[in-house]
Amino acid sequence: MEILDLDPIIHERVRLGIMTLLLQAGELDFQTLKRELGVTDGNLAQHLRVLEEHGLIRVHKAFAGRRPRTTYALTPEGHRRLQVYLDRLARILKSARRKRGSI
Repeated sequence: MEILDLDPIIHERVRLGIMTLLLQAGELDFQTLKRELGVTDGNLAQHLRVLEEHGLIRVHKAFAGRRPRTTYALTPEGHRRLQVYLDRLARILKSARRKRGSI
């Protein structure tokens, strides 16, 4: 079944949100991701850690003035795997629409 072929690392709701936001924006900071996704610090940090451990995002730590600033961006592997995920999801949806139309 094609649904089982979806990448389980990306398929989780918050991680898919992170990946999608990073694809659209290129790079975002922690606070922006937290605000856009409506999640807690701890929840976001855990999902970011999973994505980083799997090589899907890169973390950049710097200072903006005297304040630390952490930003996140997709890695080339993250771009590739998200594209594969989106292509598979599109095929699943297309197939479901065809089957629904024949009922």
